[in-house]
Amino acid sequence: MARKLCLFCDEIVPIEAHGDSDRFIGCHCSPDGYYSLKRSSYTPIQNLSHILKRQMFPVISAYIREKTDLDQKVSLTLEDMDSIMNSAEIPVTIEDKGTRFLLYLYRHSDGAGHPVTIRPLSKCYNLTYSPNLQELVYIIDKLRGEELIEREGGTFKLTDKGWSEAAARSGGRKLKSCYVLLPDHELMRTAWAEKILPRLEQCGYSPILLHEAWTMNRDMTPGELVSDSKLVIADITSHSPAVYFAAGIAEGLNIQVIWTVKQSEEAPLAVPSQHIRPMVYELEDELAAMLQQKLISKTDEVA
Repeated sequence: MARKLCLFCDEIVPIEAHGDSDRFIGCHCSPDGYYSLKRSSYTPIQNLSHILKRQMFPVISAYIREKTDLDQKVSLTLEDMDSIMNSAEIPVTIEDKGTRFLLYLYRHSDGAGHPVTIRPLSKCYNLTYSPNLQELVYIIDKLRGEELIEREGGTFKLTDKGWSEAAARSGGRKLKSCYVLLPDHELMRTAWAEKILPRLEQCGYSPILLHEAWTMNRDMTPGELVSDSKLVIADITSHSPAVYFAAGIAEGLNIQVIWTVKQSEEAPLAVPSQHIRPMVYELEDELAAMLQQKLISKTDEVA
């Protein structure tokens, strides 16, 4: 397998060609996964001034690590650099960066006192979007002083106070990835974003509209994007081939798929297969309630 230098964490790692992008596998930006970089963007990014690299690369590395740790696919181009740097999601203050460290421990813990090993710490300052190890150490010492974490060498534990703080910051639960497949209809997507996606979050899922994810990861097929999802919701109101395709791949991977279809006088209900038994709705509020009931019932059965 070919190897190449990751520009953002300065580690030489295996790469795989995928379309017009290269996948950088297992670097410090994504220790347990990979990210993609458009091949034609590599040299222009490499040729940025030293000042820009020093400002941008730690933030880009942290962005990749956080997103891939959340099971989200990351595919970058030169044009994405400025948008990431200017994103409101990027923490700036020490307090916000400390919160990122708490949330990382929370995602990898079963509860307060559960040990999480972080090694080598010298390569993990991207966990807090820090520019260097010194700032990460300062943040860790601050969190210890606030009795939010305990540290023994490279092993960290959330205290009861730290666990409660992280749970509150994350909405009190660890959200599971969920892809939402909708037809190419802007009004419908807006209605779902306002009425349905917040209800999915209440049920413990992190909903992602597939078309938005694909816009940021154009070297990947919709099927590849949904492969890491815990749940797929597919709306077949407009009988979009892309929706059927991605949902079919998800079912083939034994990912739960919930089919939905909107019924109206203008669009008579028609389902192409007996295998597909969609939730039929007229209003988005109605569907939100049905989805919540189904997902809560599923949680109760597992419990």
